[in-house]
Amino acid sequence: MDFQALPEGCIATILSYTTPADVCRLSVVSKIFCSAAESDDVWNHFLPSDADIIISRADSESTSLANSPSKKTLYLALSHHPIIIDQGTKSFQLERKSGKKCYMLAARALSIIWGDTPQYWNWSTLPDSRFPEVAQLLHVCWLEIRGMINTLALSPNTQYAAYLVFKMIDGRGFRQSPVELSVGALHGHSTTHTVCLDPNLGSRPHRRVVGLPRPNERSDGWLEIEMGEFFNSGLEDEVQMSVVETKYGNWKSGLLLEGIEVRPKEDN
Repeated sequence: MDFQALPEGCIATILSYTTPADVCRLSVVSKIFCSAAESDDVWNHFLPSDADIIISRADSESTSLANSPSKKTLYLALSHHPIIIDQGTKSFQLERKSGKKCYMLAARALSIIWGDTPQYWNWSTLPDSRFPEVAQLLHVCWLEIRGMINTLALSPNTQYAAYLVFKMIDGRGFRQSPVELSVGALHGHSTTHTVCLDPNLGSRPHRRVVGLPRPNERSDGWLEIEMGEFFNSGLEDEVQMSVVETKYGNWKSGLLLEGIEVRPKEDN
C-alpha cells in the first residue's frame, strides 16, 4: 500500500498511534508526512489528558505554556525542561521519547525526621537546584526520609523507578553506614536494598559498604541512586519510598537532598 497516496488526515491518525520518537523519524519521509507530523491531532495524542490541569498548577514562570502555539511546541517544552508545580514542592516533565509522565518530589514534599529542627537539618537555596529549597543534613544519627506518590498521577501500564537525588558535600558517616532504600505499593509488593550514598569511598572503604551500589552523576550535576522500581497498572494505589539508616548509630552529615524522582524505567 502506498501510504503517501493517503489524505494527510489519515496519515496523521496513523502517526498518532506510534511514538513521539517515531513521528520525528517519519517526518523526513516526504512533505506530506512532514506536514502530518506537525498536526495538533498527532501531538495531542502524546500529551497526558490532564496536561492543562498540571500546567495550571505551575509557577508563574511556566504559565506561558498554556498559550503554546501548537501541541507539538507544548510537548517539546514539557519534555525538554521540568516545570515546577504545587508551590515549589514538585516538578513535572514528560519523558522525551515516549511521552510518559515524570515527577520529582522536592525535599519539602518529603517526610524527614527532625527535618524542621535547625540543630539537625538546614533549609537553603542552591542556584543549581530546580526547587526553591533543598534540605542540608547537619548532624544526625537517625536518618529517615519518606515520600509517597499516587499511581493515578503517573502513566498507566508503565514500569517506573524511583531515584534519590542529592549531593554529598564533605560527607561524614556514610562510608561506615549502609543505607536502606525501599520502594513499594501500599497494597502490593515492596523491595528493599542496601546502598552506599558516599560517592568517594577512597582507597580503604569500610567493609560494610564494600561492593554496594553507589550513586551516579546526573546531567544536571546532582547525584542519583536508584531506590527501586514498580509497575503502574493504572489502578489507584500509593507508592511509598524510603531512605533509612537507623541501625549503626553513626553520626552523619553533608547530605544535600533535592528530592526523589519517579520516572519510567529505561529498557536495558
